[in-house]
Parts: sequence; structure tokens; C-alpha cells
Amino acid sequence: MGPRPQPEMQPSISSEIPSSEIPPAVTVIIPTLAADETLAECLASLDRQTFSDFEVIVVDNSGRCAVQPQDRARVIANKANKGFGAAVNQAFRESKSPFIAVLNDDAIAEPRWLEALLAAVEARPDVGMCASQVLLAGDGRLDSAGMLLCLDGSSKQRGHLESPESFSRRQEALLPSGSAAFYRREMLEEIGLFDEAFFLYCEDTDLGLRARWAAWECLYVPDAVVEHRYSHSAGQASALKAYYVERNRLFLAVKNLPVPELLLAPFYSAARYFWHFVYAIQGRGKAAEFRRAGNSPKQLPIFVMRAYLELFRRFPTLWKQRRNIKRRFTPKQFRRLIRRFSITPRQVAAL
Repeated sequence: MGPRPQPEMQPSISSEIPSSEIPPAVTVIIPTLAADETLAECLASLDRQTFSDFEVIVVDNSGRCAVQPQDRARVIANKANKGFGAAVNQAFRESKSPFIAVLNDDAIAEPRWLEALLAAVEARPDVGMCASQVLLAGDGRLDSAGMLLCLDGSSKQRGHLESPESFSRRQEALLPSGSAAFYRREMLEEIGLFDEAFFLYCEDTDLGLRARWAAWECLYVPDAVVEHRYSHSAGQASALKAYYVERNRLFLAVKNLPVPELLLAPFYSAARYFWHFVYAIQGRGKAAEFRRAGNSPKQLPIFVMRAYLELFRRFPTLWKQRRNIKRRFTPKQFRRLIRRFSITPRQVAAL
């Protein structure tokens, strides 16, 4: 089964791409919406990499043509924000590298980031993706060491707010965070690219789960370190994020969860809503953070209703995508996998 069909690209302005017989080993793709000083710091960190056989493609979603090409970096300038996944897909189609690194524009890569990722994946042809050690900028604690999955489709960063020493060993992960991920082109060509309907959030989890269904492995590489300014572009607890996270976890569940888990997902969701309510009263968790950011808690049930309405509207398309997923794992094997890397509704609400 080949890759699923991709949506038609919208008009964009692309800098000229010099032809080369031998593509670089890695293409680093950086979608940017803010296109501000954090992007400049991100690009400067790539100039300090110990590994040099790579190119950089910046996808400017600001609509302002705010990013100029540099010595190593070429630019795709979109006339409007196409979303994270669509931006990565654009750059992927304009690259020929056997490996693709995706980096947030608010992330700073340590010098051995690419070297460590490439060394980890080249020795393992069964590995289709790698997760970096993502640290919270200026904090020293982990942002993520890969991702975990709640059985209602919610995903959270593994090791979030823990010490990096707790995740100092190279090991299997469920899937990488899209803030600093590494993918094998062969895998992406087989399973398909990011689902552009997600627009923002959870598209990295959806892609990672589709890869795991196809029996591609994921490695967490602790030597591949980046610092991340968490949710710099859309805000840590914005109304925009609240809606898209809720909607997209529903999309993800319908597309990827085995039938028994899909039937149980509403009960996990109910438990998560309960704990959001409890922690909001206590001034803890994401619901409380949403309120501290100046948002009204009364908005949250509205976002949930909107998310379910959108799920019903798109359900036929999502079910068709589900049926087209490349599967080498049986449902039983996949179920064992996601339960090994699961997170409870209470933990989701607390983080």
C-alpha cells in the first residue's frame, strides 16, 4: 500500500533551489509563524552543528515574507498560515534527503543534535523516527523525552518537568514530539505525511501512531538535545490551543485507536474532564493555567462541543483514512504497544 493521497498545495512563493546530484543527508525543516528573533537563534544553533551534511528549509507561515534566505537556509514563503503539518509537508516535497529533521522555530539545538540523531538511526534500519531530549529553555528540566498516549486520544510529553537524568539512556519511545523530531524518508513515503486537516497540534502523534501501526520503531536519543520555549507561537494555554487540542485528539482517536479502545475513549474523556474540573478548583493543571492566562473557564465546554460537532462532520473522511492506514501490527500487538506508553486521564489533566 503506498502513501495516502496528499491535499493539493496552496499557492506559495519558494526561493530558487539549486540542483545537486547528491542531496544532503538531512533536511532540517523549520515551520515559523512568528518569524521573530527566536527563529534567528534557532538558525544560529544549526550553524554550530558538528555534523555538516545538511540543508535547512524554513517555511514562513507569517504571510509577511518576513524570512530571508541565508547561506544554508532556503525559504518557502506562504501567503497565509497553512498550519504546522502542511508546512512540513511542503518542505518535504522540495527535499530529497534520506532523513528529515523537524525543529520548532523556538528551539535551540545543541551542537551534537544532528550528529547524535543520525548515528542512532543509521545503525537501525527498522527505526523510522527518533525523539530528541527536549529541555525547557532556562529551566533545565525536561519538556519531553518522546510522547505518551492517553486512551482517549490525548497525548502528553513523556518526562515533562522531570530531571533529564531520569531519561539518560537511549531507549524505545512511542513516538517523537514534533518540536524536535527525526524521520526516515522511506518511512514517510510509505505511511504518508502529516495530516494537514489537523492544522495545529497532535499531528505529530497521529503520524507517529500511523508509523507504529506499520511496525516502524522509534528511538529516544538523549544525546540529541534541544532547548524549547514551550508554546512560544500559540501560547501555553490559549483559546486557540484548547480548541485544536480537543478537536484533534478526537480525530486521532478515530483514525488510530483499535476498536476496543475507541469504544472506551468516551469514558477516558469523561475521567479527564472530571480531573480538569477538580484541578481547576485547586488552581492546578491545564484548566487552571487556561484561567490564569485570562480566559474564561466557561469557554471550555463550548470548545468541547465545537470539537465533537467537527468530529461528526468529518467522521466519514476520518473513517476512510483509518481503513487506509498501512498495518503490519495486529490490533492486539498495537494495543500492547500503546498501553506500554500510556498516561492516565488524571495525569493528562495535571500536566
